[in-house]
Amino acid sequence: MAISDTTAQRYTSSDPDVRLMLRVRDDDAQAFEQLVENYQNRLVSLMTHLVGKRDMAEDLAQDVFLRVYRARKRYVPGSKFSTWLFTIANNVASNARRSLARRQEVNLAARNSGEENFNGLEVQAVAASGQMPTRQLDKAELRDIVNVAIATLDQRQRMAVLLNKFEHLSYQEIGEVMHLSGPAVKSLLSRARANLRDVIQPYMQQGQKVE
Repeated sequence: MAISDTTAQRYTSSDPDVRLMLRVRDDDAQAFEQLVENYQNRLVSLMTHLVGKRDMAEDLAQDVFLRVYRARKRYVPGSKFSTWLFTIANNVASNARRSLARRQEVNLAARNSGEENFNGLEVQAVAASGQMPTRQLDKAELRDIVNVAIATLDQRQRMAVLLNKFEHLSYQEIGEVMHLSGPAVKSLLSRARANLRDVIQPYMQQGQKVE
């Protein structure tokens, strides 16, 4: 879809990262280094949640930046820079997950489905909560439980939650990243929240809720 001059000017004036990317388009190496610095940790964190392996997440983040650099000459600002970047990241992560699924097919077939996976989740979450009814969960424990719960979501729900809660993207921006309509994003997030509640609630009941 063509991007109008008015749209490009709006994002150029409002988003400093768009302005950095336009400098990258003009082969400004320092601007590219600044974008990497701005997004490296965020991308690695996102990819770690999506693929479950830190070393692989770091490689995928580098792949994303490589794609950004290769696309620099075609870049026209039609959205916030972060929206454009996470669209690339979503595509890279989807390709990586498909590759992982093919490699792990034999191993997955050998496992007991469902019950064994749930038991693994239960062990991790119970260990984090301590199963102590009178003890308040601290922030680190709560974070561990939430991370375990996020890992139980399907990939689309997980991506939507990460973009919404960790990257603070709007429904419209998530829709752009995931190629979904606004109502579809809202429905996806609603199902994800329900699934997260189902996982987290039993462990939260072991202690007092952290505000």
